[in-house]
Amino acid sequence: MALSPDIPSDGNNPENPGSGSPSDAPSTAAAGTGGHRRGRVRARRAAVMAVPATLVAAGLAVLTAQGALGVQFAISGMPFTVTATELNGTGFEQFGSLDNMAEGSPNAGDTGGQVLVVTSAIKNATLTKLCQSVDLGGTNLLIRAGGGKDKVSATDLTTDSTELSGDAAFDNIEIGNDASTLTKAGVKGPIGVFSQQADTVRIANLRQTNYATTAGVFKLPGLKLGFSGSGC
Repeated sequence: MALSPDIPSDGNNPENPGSGSPSDAPSTAAAGTGGHRRGRVRARRAAVMAVPATLVAAGLAVLTAQGALGVQFAISGMPFTVTATELNGTGFEQFGSLDNMAEGSPNAGDTGGQVLVVTSAIKNATLTKLCQSVDLGGTNLLIRAGGGKDKVSATDLTTDSTELSGDAAFDNIEIGNDASTLTKAGVKGPIGVFSQQADTVRIANLRQTNYATTAGVFKLPGLKLGFSGSGC
C-alpha cells in the first residue's frame, strides 16, 4: 500500500486551498523545519498502516489456536501416513467434513477436488514415537520425532483423516452430538453433522491416513527428516 502524499504546507490546505501568496511563503529556515515535520508524519503514517496487517496476523493466529479456522486451506490432495505407539489427549472431538484441493489440482482425479474426511480435534495431545511419511512416487519423505525421553506435544491439534486405526479408550464420551454444539476442544463442526466428543482419549498403536493437520503449537523433540524407500 502506497503512503499518503505529504501534508499540505501552511496557507494551502484543504480548508483554505490556494489562499497562500508569495508574501505568505515560509522562510528558508521554516521550510527546513517543515521538512523534518513531514518526515516525522510520514514515519508515523507508515507505523499506523503497519498496525492493521499486524492485527490481522495476530487475529489469524488466535483463530487457529481456538480452532475457529479448522483446516480451511486448500489441501494438496496427497495423503500422508501418521503413526504413533501411543497418543494421549484431553478435550477430544470428532466429526465429518470436506476438504478442498486448489482449483485445477492434478490430484483431483474424478473427486471434483473434494475429499470426505473425519476431523479429529484434541485440545492438548502427546504422541510417543511419531512417524509421518508422504509417498512421492518411488521414494518417501519421512519424519520421525518423540522417540526419546521427550514426547511430541501439540495444542489445538486437528487432523483430517480418511482412515484411522488403533486401540482406543475414552473418558466421558458423548456420541451423536450435533457438530455445531461441540465444546471439548474448542472446535465447532457444520450444523446437522453427526459427531462425538470426550474428556480424554488414548489410542495405542495409532495409524492414520491424513490429508491435513493443524496445531496451535507443535513440538517435535528429536526431529529427524529424510528420504526412505519405505514409509511409516
